[in-house]
Amino acid sequence: MNMELFILGTGGMMPLPNRFLTSVLLRREGDLFLFDCGEGTQVSLRKLNLRWKKINVIFISHTHADHVTGLPGILMLSSQVDREEPLYIFGPPKIKEYVEESRRVLDMYINYEIIVNEIHEAGTIFQGDGFRVEAFWLQHTKPCLGYSLIEDSRPGVFHPEKAVALGVPKGPLWAQLQRGDFVELEDGRRVSSSDVMGPPRPGRKFSFITDTSYFPEIAQSVTDSDFLVCEGMFRAELEESAREKKHLTSVQAARIARDAGGVKRMGLIHYSPRYTKGELKQLLKEARAIFPDTVLTQDGQCIELTYREA
Repeated sequence: MNMELFILGTGGMMPLPNRFLTSVLLRREGDLFLFDCGEGTQVSLRKLNLRWKKINVIFISHTHADHVTGLPGILMLSSQVDREEPLYIFGPPKIKEYVEESRRVLDMYINYEIIVNEIHEAGTIFQGDGFRVEAFWLQHTKPCLGYSLIEDSRPGVFHPEKAVALGVPKGPLWAQLQRGDFVELEDGRRVSSSDVMGPPRPGRKFSFITDTSYFPEIAQSVTDSDFLVCEGMFRAELEESAREKKHLTSVQAARIARDAGGVKRMGLIHYSPRYTKGELKQLLKEARAIFPDTVLTQDGQCIELTYREA
């Protein structure tokens, strides 16, 4: 099952000609999940030729303008196509008011169901076929949430040689064992799935953090992430300014990834407009000194999330 991450916007505070505001799209087979919806999201979706009509759920971190100004356009545009499924929106308190007031003031024509869920407690907020989404609190100037999409564990590797050694004939009985069931042989012996299968293998985990002060407990929420998208708004020299504005430096983002344990890769996002494309390399250099598997996310980038085999 394919899982791909599309970086729609990497900017913070204000959009730049080649840097739209923060938004990422996660595609898991036929399901599309949008995390934040900054200005320029529609343009990025069109550039990447993504089937935005199929967006199932939108997760909003907080209601600052640079994370939600693209949302009214997405809602209106979705009425221009045949849509039978509801659109779910999750976010902190005030997100429902923002959606409802936008619809009222803009007199939106909406021909599908919009279900807005305000999050008041951390934990599992959404579940689908083979995965769940967990929300956790961050520390910003207004209520702000991080998110992790976590897949269920996969069955272990099937060992055909073990099935043969136990006298299980090839065919439907093998499939039964691979589904986790047991089979009964003609001689009365019972063979269970654990006799021929390896231990369960982990699913994939994607985590999204933006707009927060640094605090050590963040790391606990993103443990074992295969890809962590994390704000790295400032260089280390501006740590005091970051603290005052309740944002992260790239060094602090790297500490989160390192301390979480099991994080495979981290992509920095939500860059200050003060930094040119070339200057962003300094943020990357500072982060890699602490967490080497760090990359700079870029508008229009596609990142594949692969399975771990152990």
